[in-house]
Amino acid sequence: MPTCLPLVLRRCHSCASGRFRANGKFRVNANHKVLDAWLLVLCTGCGDTVKLTVLERVNVRSVRPELLERMHDNDPSLAAELLQDPVLRRRNRIALDWEGAWRLDTCGTDHLDREVIDVSVRFAARIPVRPLRLIADGCGLSRAEVERLHEEGKVVAAVRLSGRLSGDFTFTLKR
Repeated sequence: MPTCLPLVLRRCHSCASGRFRANGKFRVNANHKVLDAWLLVLCTGCGDTVKLTVLERVNVRSVRPELLERMHDNDPSLAAELLQDPVLRRRNRIALDWEGAWRLDTCGTDHLDREVIDVSVRFAARIPVRPLRLIADGCGLSRAEVERLHEEGKVVAAVRLSGRLSGDFTFTLKR
């Protein structure tokens, strides 16, 4: 589950930094019957502000009032939802860095001493993580040991465990 907003990866025009921090602030501008809205992000190097386009030249009547209200209230949960939107990321040519922005919640350590463990992993948000790292953290093992168990066929899943995943999956760990 996420613990904070991820860093936005984009080159700063003022300094050499490539990371921006989103703090959930929005800017909304109305020009007659059209509306523009941006999510503001701050450079971690120089503090310069960059606007990520959320709405561009949209008719005011076509925007849901709840969405507009959340933007006016600078809702951080709306910022989290928008940052996970692939259309917004593609339009603004950004990527996200989730390092240190998530945590793993387990149901305790009672299951770790069993011979066979069936685990279902559910994501509270679409956070791309390496499944082998997630298994290592959740089971209290080193990543090298989990990789060895995977190569030996003792960690089995219906999905590929060597890349990154952001969706729910299940796996079986045999010791």
